[in-house]
Amino acid sequence: MRGWWGEIAGLVLPTDCAGCGTPGSVLCGTCRERLSGRRARRVWPDPVPAGLPPVCAAAPYAGSVRSVILAHKERGALGLAEPLGAALAGAVRALGLLAEGCGVRDGRGPLLLVPVPSARRAVAGRGHDAGRRLARAAASVLRRSGVPARTAAVLRFRRDVVDQSVLDAGQRAVNVSGAMGVAAGAERLWPAGGSLLLVDDVVTTGASLAEAARAVAVAGGRPVGAAVVAAPVGAFELPGYPAGALRCTGSDT
Repeated sequence: MRGWWGEIAGLVLPTDCAGCGTPGSVLCGTCRERLSGRRARRVWPDPVPAGLPPVCAAAPYAGSVRSVILAHKERGALGLAEPLGAALAGAVRALGLLAEGCGVRDGRGPLLLVPVPSARRAVAGRGHDAGRRLARAAASVLRRSGVPARTAAVLRFRRDVVDQSVLDAGQRAVNVSGAMGVAAGAERLWPAGGSLLLVDDVVTTGASLAEAARAVAVAGGRPVGAAVVAAPVGAFELPGYPAGALRCTGSDT
């Protein structure tokens, strides 16, 4: 009920910008620019967990960007899915998946976006699946630009996990280690001649993305990277990691 009520309320009630509170729209032009107006960049958690594929983020997880993401995920501001999906699509493009050798450029192969799952308890509490909604929004943006993108929400938690937000990096890794699997028959969805990409709203320690990559690989998939809307400010500027174009490989850790 919470999900559909939020959607209806966003249509009939006065709205303020979810990022800065300016009246008049669900997201003002300035906050939209902060979300997706800059070029998405490669990010690195510190430390980088084993098995983490290359990750690109559209914006730093701070200020109005953080407020927009939380408004969508935690408070059911579903009208924000479109601008957040556009930001996520920008991160997909930044990964270089449309470049030579990645099987997607010029429509030569499909692009499959696989959202990282949330715990069932979290989805029930929020009244919607934020990650799945953003993946669909990003795929829609990509298709409108000529990229043959689709989504497959095939990842599942096989056991209970606690809320990652209350854990440190080591605890997060233990919390999700071995916890994910894929739905039966998911291997039929892996894109022949295309690219499989993990997507999420935020990367913090990278533990969930690394576990998602492991689960997909066990089922015969080959995630070539991950795209997120936002990452911590410091993840954009960690020393000692190479800059430049990404290679279309299953691992770059």
